[in-house]
Amino acid sequence: MGSEAENREAFRIQQHYCETMGAPITARIAGALAAAVTRESRTGARVLDWAGEPTRGALPLRLVGGLHALALAGADEALARVFAGAGDAGGIEPVLRRVLVAQDAALLPWLDGPPQTNEPGRSAALMTGLLHVARRHGPRLEVLEIGSSAGLNLLLDRFRFDLGGVAVGSADAPLLIRPEWRGSPPPAVPVAFRSVRGCDIQPLDATDPEVAARLAAYVWADNPERLERLRTAIALLREHGVALDRADAADWLDARLAEPQEAGVTRVLMHSVVWQYLPDATQHRVQAAMAGAAAVAAPVRPLAWVRMEPDRQTAQQHVLVASWPGHAEQVTVADAQAHGAWIAGRAG
Repeated sequence: MGSEAENREAFRIQQHYCETMGAPITARIAGALAAAVTRESRTGARVLDWAGEPTRGALPLRLVGGLHALALAGADEALARVFAGAGDAGGIEPVLRRVLVAQDAALLPWLDGPPQTNEPGRSAALMTGLLHVARRHGPRLEVLEIGSSAGLNLLLDRFRFDLGGVAVGSADAPLLIRPEWRGSPPPAVPVAFRSVRGCDIQPLDATDPEVAARLAAYVWADNPERLERLRTAIALLREHGVALDRADAADWLDARLAEPQEAGVTRVLMHSVVWQYLPDATQHRVQAAMAGAAAVAAPVRPLAWVRMEPDRQTAQQHVLVASWPGHAEQVTVADAQAHGAWIAGRAG
């Protein structure tokens, strides 16, 4: 359990992350909350007495998400103006302080679980990693995603990508994802998805309007293009659906790795911005399961691990790839902005 000072500092740390990622509105809100949170409300008291590491638990983003939901719903005009970018930190602090008390009952449940942004833009970074796998082992992939949230990244076989001029996906796909590209382009190789499946300990049904509104609340107010992309992906989800199971990540992966693997198909574990939320015991079980599967991987039935996970020091994501046989050393193939706004490919 952190001290009150440490829990307040988590909001300033989040402010720094947001500034680094080009989100000044959300940065101002996070910074102002460091001072605006008081014990006048149950929400404020719970924040200040947070049981756990506040940054790892995404405490600031839980509260910002709840506030953004109120703003999007039109619950408070002054709060809506704050999320529209009006005012400086000093000017918005009184608004936040008032809303925390007035909307206490609505905000308190937002602290119960971590944000599930399920940002479709991250699939561009994951696709970058998958292209490196395809170059190593061939185009046919069986993708297993843990921490899938609402499963929007399980639609990556239905998106179209422009990755530094490398096109992936159907030309008539309803969603084109084109991040700002920096550095070396990914391998221009074909990729064919044999299957794409996922799991989450508490999956969200994004086809439910209330859930869709919750996902929208976690989209930073600075990024309207992200909100439009989210809505397009949810429409695609309603049309096609995805293979998404409610399961513990380690239990589910154990079961999937035990299934027969088709010859000529690479089995890929994939995840993005999920590792920090897994309990230590689950992390260890996932690592052990992959080590066991890697030990028996063969050229005709390869195994790969593609992940997009944060570097807390730089507020950037690293796209990491390892595969077996022959490529056991984890390699960073790209760096990325947390929501996929830009990707910087690395040579090799």
